[in-house]
Amino acid sequence: MNYGLVGRVFGNLLLVEAALFTIPLGISLYYQEQKAIFGFLLAMVVTGIVGFVASNVPSRSTRLKIKEALLIVTLGWFGASFFGSLPFVFSGSIPSWIDAFFETVSGLTTTGSTVITNVEGLPLGILFWRSFIHWLGGMGILVLTLAILPSVGVGGFQIFKAESPGPQPDKLTPRIGATTKILYTVYLFITLIMILVFHFAGISWFESAVFTFGTVGTGGFSIYNDSLARYSSNSLLINSLAVGMILSGVNFSLYYDLWKRRWRQVLNNEELRLYLAIVVFSVLAISLNLYGKVYHSVGETVKQALFQVSSIITTTGYSTVDFDLWPTFSKGILFTLMFVGGSAGSTSGSIKVIRLLVAGKVVKRELGKTLHPQMASPITINGKIVAPEVVSGVASFYFLYILTFILGSLLISLEGHDLLSSMSAVAATLGNIGPGFGAVGPSQTFASFSGASKLMFSFFMLLGRLELLTLLSILTPTFWRE
Repeated sequence: MNYGLVGRVFGNLLLVEAALFTIPLGISLYYQEQKAIFGFLLAMVVTGIVGFVASNVPSRSTRLKIKEALLIVTLGWFGASFFGSLPFVFSGSIPSWIDAFFETVSGLTTTGSTVITNVEGLPLGILFWRSFIHWLGGMGILVLTLAILPSVGVGGFQIFKAESPGPQPDKLTPRIGATTKILYTVYLFITLIMILVFHFAGISWFESAVFTFGTVGTGGFSIYNDSLARYSSNSLLINSLAVGMILSGVNFSLYYDLWKRRWRQVLNNEELRLYLAIVVFSVLAISLNLYGKVYHSVGETVKQALFQVSSIITTTGYSTVDFDLWPTFSKGILFTLMFVGGSAGSTSGSIKVIRLLVAGKVVKRELGKTLHPQMASPITINGKIVAPEVVSGVASFYFLYILTFILGSLLISLEGHDLLSSMSAVAATLGNIGPGFGAVGPSQTFASFSGASKLMFSFFMLLGRLELLTLLSILTPTFWRE
């Protein structure tokens, strides 16, 4: 194991994070928030010193192997979460380190679960940082490092592969540094467009920025205690947010294809078609269930159904109403969507539509073989044969995901919470969704859970963001053998 190279990349990541503290620090300086200014300055110094020392550790080679990449990604996310929590603690905004760590992990993994009961009492600089880490974690903090620091990009595809969501990460160009820059250019462009649209819909520039970070990063942190309920009557804003969340759940490489005018490649993308079909079906089903029972206007019914479906399937977690009060059928659909997620290569979490597509085709093939045992039928996606190891990887992921969900739910239930609350809490954190049902519904927080449970939820959030295998692999004895 080349620990010197691991330390070098990890140190560069911390230097990037220390530099990023200057953005919320500027917000705090503008609003003259003394405690927040102190918190960001001290966090910047501590993070910068540790990053400088680590980045100068000598390494015997610049060649990055898969073990180093997995360790870098895991340490990178834990490290970024730890040092990212320092402003919350140093400023006194979240005095408990466990709560601050939970909040930071939730932000970076774009989960959006919170332990803060009075969000509106926090300084604006802290609120900005809390939402900004959605944007940072959405595309991947180490992908950001690779994009900014080309010198670290030697063998960087191993890091890109280990951190990117989905069974097969898209490499748009031969050089991974160029790929990351393309993805971040698309990401930044969509971000700027959303800020302008949200501001045009009638909210301030500050609100537009933080809500955009939560939308494009599919995170869901709000600067208000009621999430977005106060804007429920602003149809232009709510519908814009819904469309923004759906767009953020699309594979970002497809936007690059659009820019290259590869229209047919985008329109014929099977994952995109299934993703949009699930959204349309869910909105129609919930609308039919809500109309006449909860809402008496077709427009209001469809608006609320579209927003919550968009929020849950993209694992964003914003809410305009307390959907925990909806009929059981509608809640059942939303709970099911918690196990779907958006597209691979997007900022959304959970299982991902591409895995559902592969699994569906495997079931179809097995049914066909029941009738025709000699039939040779390879799995294809977008006209390309899916390698057998990818298919087996999807099966392994499903097994591990469901097993983790079941075991996690049982462990959390030991604390005394009801089964629905325990299950939805684990589903919400493992799938990087945010709110759930019962004790963790859209009008509740995770504050009632013990410190041990919050640390477990933090582990689930990181486990879900790194798609299980990356994190679990370094916990095996085999990983540490030479």
